[in-house]
Amino acid sequence: MKFLLRFLYSRRRIIAVILGVAAVFALFMYVYGVPAQALIYAGAVCAAVTAFAAAGDFIRYYNKHKLLEELKNEILFTTENLPAGDNGIEERYNELIELLSEAKAALRSETDMRYENTLMYFTMWVHQIKTPISAMSLALQSSEFPENAELADGLQKIGQYVEMALLYVKLDNEDEDLVFRTCSLDNIVKQAVRRFSAQFIRKRIQLIYEPLDVDVLTDEKWLLFVVEQVISNALKYTAHGSVEIRLETPGEPVLLIRDSGMGIAPEDLPRVFERGFTGNNGRTDKKATGIGLYLCKRVCGKLGCEISANSSCEPGKSFTEIRIDLSAKAPDVRD
Repeated sequence: MKFLLRFLYSRRRIIAVILGVAAVFALFMYVYGVPAQALIYAGAVCAAVTAFAAAGDFIRYYNKHKLLEELKNEILFTTENLPAGDNGIEERYNELIELLSEAKAALRSETDMRYENTLMYFTMWVHQIKTPISAMSLALQSSEFPENAELADGLQKIGQYVEMALLYVKLDNEDEDLVFRTCSLDNIVKQAVRRFSAQFIRKRIQLIYEPLDVDVLTDEKWLLFVVEQVISNALKYTAHGSVEIRLETPGEPVLLIRDSGMGIAPEDLPRVFERGFTGNNGRTDKKATGIGLYLCKRVCGKLGCEISANSSCEPGKSFTEIRIDLSAKAPDVRD
């Protein structure tokens, strides 16, 4: 019924003209004394012809409407199946749609080219910047000065930020280098712990580590990034106390990383994985970017796993717990 009413509304001007003309003819025929029977007969014939024409028009209107509904998604990629216009105005609209489609395709091609150039530059820059970072790290290890430990931590953070910059660009790439294989979760986490071992010692943070005797189907490099980012945050916001790494349930691939740091404010907890959100902790630490956990969330989405946070700011009992559920089946990257 709604569709019929929309059709009648679209033809309202033609209907008004037909009714107006019919009224004028009926008035003149009545004034000039045309018999009522002839008037009724002529009106019935005209109404039948009009109804037949209107039915044909309605069928064409319905078929075109149905075709346009089916083209809603296809029109984003091609205009080949766009129905021909019934009149000059519709033909002009079709021409405009084709021009917009061509302009969009050209813009898409240009954007893709710019993205590829940006990704190529970032990839090259990351590999080049790693060389001086490694050289400075070796130089610090070969000399003994009181400030070397702090400088080494700074270099490590620079390395993290470099990896984050590259990952940020690559996440939107449809051809990301994901390689899924069965990996030892214990080996992945131990790599991350070794990278931050100096910070654990320097800050005198206790590491409570339970062996993670499970294998997971994942991309080792990308999951390692997530674990490193979570441990980095744990050390960053824990002045003293401990960082605990264990399985939520023995034998189940759900990783828990819990620290006894300052915790996350309850009003900030639902938003910690949003891009650029820093919350109260970020406002305390002026250098926080709000990108780390956002990237972790994005990477976990690519890996087919889930990451969540739980925390408390209660004095004397504050903690932050990051839960990484690796039990989900890895996504089919061929789709």
